[in-house]
Amino acid sequence: MRVWDLPVRLLHWGQAAAVALLWWSKHDTGSLHEYTGYVVIALLLTRLAWGFCGGRYARFAQFVRGPRATLAYARAALAGRAPRHVGHNPLGGAMVLALLANLGLLCATGWLYTTDLFWGYGWLARLHQALAWALLAMVALHVGGMLWTSRQHRENLVRAMVTGEKAPPVGDDVA
Repeated sequence: MRVWDLPVRLLHWGQAAAVALLWWSKHDTGSLHEYTGYVVIALLLTRLAWGFCGGRYARFAQFVRGPRATLAYARAALAGRAPRHVGHNPLGGAMVLALLANLGLLCATGWLYTTDLFWGYGWLARLHQALAWALLAMVALHVGGMLWTSRQHRENLVRAMVTGEKAPPVGDDVA
């Protein structure tokens, strides 16, 4: 069944490519890093809008859960009995929010550093750098969670994010 629509997949992989380019160009004080940052801002704003008006599995309302449901899912996952979700599971939903928030803060601090008011402030550069390292850690958690979930439920989530297709819910699966 079609789960991830084309905009979600393009935004996901576009953001991944842009972040990789930003990491690669982190010491470039020229236009490449700055303009790629603007691409990230555009992708981020588009994903936020798509989270409210996109397809069923793109909408935040479908996969963002409260702390209680997310912690219950985490406990079930640690016990090896987490239910399969066709869309994002509660931990995946929390990760989406964390990644988007971090990217938003990275974009804000990067942009502020280009303004006359904040140019040259060491604390802002250190904050931007700390957020970048935090993003790297979150990406590692995101990939690790995806690999764990793929193995746990015997489905290739990378392929699903490329093709948009996942197996439909069966039995106790959660839609």
